[in-house]
Amino acid sequence: MDVTTWYLEQTSPADLRPGRTPAIPAQVVRAEVPSPEFSRFLYTAVGGDWQWTNRLPWTWKQWRDWLDRPGVETWVAWVRGTPAGYAELVAQDDATVEITNFGLLPYAIGQGLGGWLLGEATARAWDLAGRWPEREATRRVWVHTCSLDGPAALANYKARGFRIYDEKLNAPGDEDEGETPGPWPGAGPRD
Repeated sequence: MDVTTWYLEQTSPADLRPGRTPAIPAQVVRAEVPSPEFSRFLYTAVGGDWQWTNRLPWTWKQWRDWLDRPGVETWVAWVRGTPAGYAELVAQDDATVEITNFGLLPYAIGQGLGGWLLGEATARAWDLAGRWPEREATRRVWVHTCSLDGPAALANYKARGFRIYDEKLNAPGDEDEGETPGPWPGAGPRD
């Protein structure tokens, strides 16, 4: 199966086009305490149906080491006290912030939350240095998505003002193209 990976960026906060406010009450809150358990839950709950497998073998310590670095942030969308989706931001040394993971839990897809959450997360990437004084002001926000991700992913990034700056076919490091793992080991895909 051919897999295409798109690399997208914004180079100014003015590039951001926020999504519509969702019709259902929702909020986005930063998970300020690094929690391997919570982050692994979000990773598998959101990515289990989309071939997110790179972090499945990570130990608790690997998760903790990843999350406990200055400039790594997890922003979570909540609907009626339930996680609906998340974005993981990672500040890089060149005044760049990568949105390393982004998506919605299956129940939240199709409720008008994706564009709104992406807009909120991107705004938090642009103002990340205000929360991490040792970081330079953000000059670039980037993300990548691939043809194995949700069908609305690429369109959502473009609608929020991200522009494609590179595209690769069957790029090294693509996720396994086999059956999706589902939300936890042994769960299998949702049907």
